[in-house]
Amino acid sequence: MSRPEDTLPPDLFYNDSQSAKYTTSSRILRIQAQMTHRALSLLRLPFPSLILDVGCGSGLSGEILSSIPPSEGGPHIWIGMDISASMLDVARQREEASEGDLLLADIGQGVPFRAGTFDAAVSISAVQWLCNVEDSSEGSSAQVRLGRFFAGLYASLRRGGRAVCQFYAKNEAQRGMISSAAIKAGFGAGILEDDPGTKNSKVYLVLTVGGGETVGDITGVVKGMEGVDVVDGRRKRERGKGKREERKGGKAWILRKKEQMERKGKIVKTSSKYTGRKRGPTF
Repeated sequence: MSRPEDTLPPDLFYNDSQSAKYTTSSRILRIQAQMTHRALSLLRLPFPSLILDVGCGSGLSGEILSSIPPSEGGPHIWIGMDISASMLDVARQREEASEGDLLLADIGQGVPFRAGTFDAAVSISAVQWLCNVEDSSEGSSAQVRLGRFFAGLYASLRRGGRAVCQFYAKNEAQRGMISSAAIKAGFGAGILEDDPGTKNSKVYLVLTVGGGETVGDITGVVKGMEGVDVVDGRRKRERGKGKREERKGGKAWILRKKEQMERKGKIVKTSSKYTGRKRGPTF
């Protein structure tokens, strides 16, 4: 059976009929609830928080966020964003999802909120859609869209904030592409897989923003868990700091500036062996 993201873009796949079917399926409701509770357990929020629900759909996860009892750190306030107008319309009509604010937006274009707005973020079965693009142009590639999303998500979280993204990777290459994009944006990242090797396998990308109570250390979030693959690309960058001084206009300086622009979702020219070389005099 083909995967939904291989057939149509999400705004077309989740039309009025498909959105209603998704929201009334008892199987989907049960699985969505399980994954949302799992994501909350990984976020470890000790008090009511402002949470961004990425790819909120019809508000199934938001309903759970609003219903967390005070004894478990809730209830939480949430804002949901999704690319499907039909899904958001269903959420607007559902009384259970009425406590959250909704935004129609494409996460592949970034996260349009002020820096440090959210305490945490959760995403259930949404990020893998960024890996399938209809437009083959350079500015619409999967890598660029993932970069825009994670750079925007990183900026929208407060220092010490956390995010958990559950997704269904098509293969190991896609899984690596998603986690690499998060690390490139500045996150500390850990991948946790429930029921590995089975058809019920669920992958969770656990992300932290440096500073605050986590001090950028993802191991504080997944401490004691088995089968967790932890990758924190910032530590390599920290070890390399101060080794040699960058010359403005030099190759290292240019490459660093290009990387910064890519994180912001901007298109930059491909680097080559000629990058940063001084040009000879012209006649």
